[in-house]
Amino acid sequence: MSHGETLRKVERGSRIVTVVPQDTKLVLQMPRGNLEVVCHRALVLAQIRKWLDKLMFKEAFECMRKLRINLNLIHDHNPKVFLENVEAFIRQIDSVNHINLFFTELKEEDVTKTMYPPPVTSAVQLPGDPEGRKVDLICDTMRAAMENINPHKYCLSILTSHVKKTTPELEIVLQKVHELQGTGNVPPAPDAVSAEEALKYLLLLVDVNDLYDHSLGTYDFDLVLMVAEKSQKDPKEYLPFLNTLKKMETNYQRFTIDKYLKRYEKAIRHLSKCGPEYFPECLNLIKDKNLYNEALKLYPPNSQQYKDISVAYGEHLMQERLYEPGGLVFARCGAHEKALDAFLACGSWQQALCAAAQLHLSRDQLAGFGRSLAGKLVEQRKHRDAATVLEQYAQDYEEAVLLLLEGAAWEEALRLVYKYNRLDIIETNIKPSILEAQKNYMAFLDSQTATFSRHKKRLLVVRELKEQAQQAHLDDDVPRGRESDLFSETSSVVSGSDMSGKYPHSNSRISARSSKNRRKAERKKHSLKEGSPLEDLALLEALNEVVQGTEKLKDEIHQILKVLFLFEFDEKGRELQKAFEDTLQLMERSLPEIWTLTHQQNSAAPVLGPNSTANSIMASYQQQKTSVPVLDAELFIPPKINQKTQWKLNLLE
Repeated sequence: MSHGETLRKVERGSRIVTVVPQDTKLVLQMPRGNLEVVCHRALVLAQIRKWLDKLMFKEAFECMRKLRINLNLIHDHNPKVFLENVEAFIRQIDSVNHINLFFTELKEEDVTKTMYPPPVTSAVQLPGDPEGRKVDLICDTMRAAMENINPHKYCLSILTSHVKKTTPELEIVLQKVHELQGTGNVPPAPDAVSAEEALKYLLLLVDVNDLYDHSLGTYDFDLVLMVAEKSQKDPKEYLPFLNTLKKMETNYQRFTIDKYLKRYEKAIRHLSKCGPEYFPECLNLIKDKNLYNEALKLYPPNSQQYKDISVAYGEHLMQERLYEPGGLVFARCGAHEKALDAFLACGSWQQALCAAAQLHLSRDQLAGFGRSLAGKLVEQRKHRDAATVLEQYAQDYEEAVLLLLEGAAWEEALRLVYKYNRLDIIETNIKPSILEAQKNYMAFLDSQTATFSRHKKRLLVVRELKEQAQQAHLDDDVPRGRESDLFSETSSVVSGSDMSGKYPHSNSRISARSSKNRRKAERKKHSLKEGSPLEDLALLEALNEVVQGTEKLKDEIHQILKVLFLFEFDEKGRELQKAFEDTLQLMERSLPEIWTLTHQQNSAAPVLGPNSTANSIMASYQQQKTSVPVLDAELFIPPKINQKTQWKLNLLE
């Protein structure tokens, strides 16, 4: 048991006289001789658990109510057994007030885990509802049982079960109250509750304004008046509003009520039934509350209202920079000009051409549009797509071939040349472009090789310099006796205190300045300038970029090697293939030397032990901190060169 159950403070020298059998009373004799009767918490809880195990709910409830034990224990002690015996619980309690008390104390918390943990020796309790809907489950189960036993007698408890749910079902409650009012001419059943009594009771459970709003949401003015009259509201507050509503057409009346209650989806549903003259008001509400998807379901797709809502929706998406969804909405409702602009904005050239086709442009207009679109695609480096547009929509295959050559799409350019039987373009444009490209690739590979070798050589030098500087620093700190240790440690402490005394506010200034310039510093923290603190990291980053840039060339090199062989430029092809192979081999051989395990870890390990001083320890930690920032850990992962990529052309061997 927990100490809260077993311990209770009494006067020193008190004695237990007896425990009342089958009860919770404990008789104590005080030191002065007087007798006192107490209900010890341990005995109370033990007895309650016994009663609950025997389904003696009435005894357990009366004891818990009298001694103020949380009533959730009735359910939480064994949820499965309680829910299976709810009807027995109701019949034994047999009191509307007591059942209502039970409802009002319900909460999602499991009191067997918080307030009243069971004894260690007790059996393992069954878990409650895993989805956290304990209160809803109890309310629904007990309501069904009460409606089965006597719905008239337990009317108030049934209403309480609706109100107590996680999401109070106030509209259902009000409807039940209204039904009670409707049975005014029928002789009341024994123990029946009148509508007036039920409403007064509800006002004790629910805020009067919430109840009024929910009654208004039923569109039943008799119910609204009934709630308003019992709520002590001033008639001047609600009667003019209700009288105005009564004069309105039914759908517009309900729209006004829903708008007042901020139920905007229901509001536009009712307003859509009021006729076309109310559509502008509906469209404004749709725009204000962003209800486009809901509104589109209310009108047939071929109606003008559907198109107007779609256009408004598309414009909203365009303002949010969602160009492609906006274009699709425009296209669906037939607003092809707006769809064309949207698809151009997002680069969806196929959809843009579809929209242009539906605008029934003339041949010249379509050609002009095709040229404009091709220009945009070239800016995005989509030469193949631009060539397709020029050939098929501007009927300019010559310009299409030039774009394909610019984009190194050699085989596609050849396809167009042979398709239109323009073999002269091979001599005038294709061959010169291939040779020019081969020359550019050679120059690029020379540049990459030189850059890689230079950075690699400098990286090895920087690493060696760092190791020498660290060793020299450690040699300077070798102790020459006990006094040197003392002076070293003292100097480090004094210097630190001096600095903190001279610049008491420096930390805050540095913090503010670094916060302001964090992004700028992030961009400039790696510098290839010789002697910079993080030069080795900058060199690693540069070497990584060179390797990855060269690796990405494999497909391009393979494509140009094929056309070099095709047009009998074998020497040029072999020269390029050899240069590329040499570059790759140089980088592959260098990877283990550049990205070594020793330098991936921190070479400046902290110096500890009997020969260390405060200065040497701080210096080594500072070296460690500046050498390998945590954010730059990815730089120590070597780039991958894919050996399986087939880029070589064996015909050139």
